Formats: sequence, structure tokens, C-alpha cells
Amino acid sequence: MLKKILSISGKSGLFELVSQGKNMLIVESLTDHKKLPAYTNEKILSLGDIAMYTQEGEVPLAEVFVAMKKKEEGKLVPFDAKKADSKTLSDYLAAVLPTYDRERVYSSDIKKLITWYNILVEAGRDDFESDVRKDEENKE
Repeated sequence: MLKKILSISGKSGLFELVSQGKNMLIVESLTDHKKLPAYTNEKILSLGDIAMYTQEGEVPLAEVFVAMKKKEEGKLVPFDAKKADSKTLSDYLAAVLPTYDRERVYSSDIKKLITWYNILVEAGRDDFESDVRKDEENKE
């Protein structure tokens, strides 16, 4: 599921890949469901390709989302990440991913992580476990 969920620089929120054209993608916003083009010159990241730095290496974003979902019992994160101070953000991520690399993961990364998680939960796209299973199957 996360492979088709995209972050596009310069555009707020998350988008789902709907279709692919020549030199562009057609994406749909997960928040307002508007369809729009995303061009190849824009920085487009698939959430399935993102990982968090830990002291042991990298952890796929899907695994971090699974831990967040377990901690929040499937609900939204109970505070506004954009207004939270860096200690609150750091403490939250430490509760979810205790081994995260405090040198390489910045407050802005944690804000983005929490914002993305909340968008996905609100949109009903919170089956992160299936992404973890697919990753494990691909490793074997």
C-alpha cells in the first residue's frame, strides 16, 4: 500500500498514485480527494521507499507506522506535531522506536512522520502490517 502513497515536494499532504502518463503522474490527494498532475521534475517520494535511521541500521517506514498504530491503538497521535517542541517529538519517537538515531533523525523528520501517520489513519489507509509482510516476503 505504501508504495502507491507519495509525498511531493512543494505540495502539502500525501497523494495516491492513480495513473501514469508521459512525463507525469496523476495523483489524488488523500485529504481532499482532488486529482492533479505531478511532473517528473518534482521531487516525488514513495512512502514505501523511506526508512528511519536507527543505531542498528534502517527501519522501513511501514514498521515505524505499525509501532505507532500499536501505541495509539489505531487512533490519531493525540498532539499537534507542528506545534510540539523538539523534546515532545523526541520522547514520542523514542517510545515508538527506542533505537532511533538521535543524531540523524531531526525534529522536522518526526513532525513529518506524525503528520503522515495521521493523514493515513484519517484516510483509512492504515493497513501497515501488509506492507511489513510484503517487505519480509521480498527479503526471503
